[in-house]
Amino acid sequence: MPKILFYREKCIGCNACVEEASKFWEISDKDGKSTLKNSMKKKNVYVLEIDEVDKENNIKAMDNCPVGIIKIV
Repeated sequence: MPKILFYREKCIGCNACVEEASKFWEISDKDGKSTLKNSMKKKNVYVLEIDEVDKENNIKAMDNCPVGIIKIV
């Protein structure tokens, strides 16, 4: 099962991930950075397992992230 790894500390809040996969991403009202919905924080990385069907939109989010802090593994 694919996983999203999100390094939130370096997020600049550009909204690219939300535009590609709003089912998984939202901008926080608190600090203006993206949040990976329903993820678990492990050290400094947010991790979320996704279904194969959701992989394509999240790959687009990863590709469009200008700071390269989203990884699909």
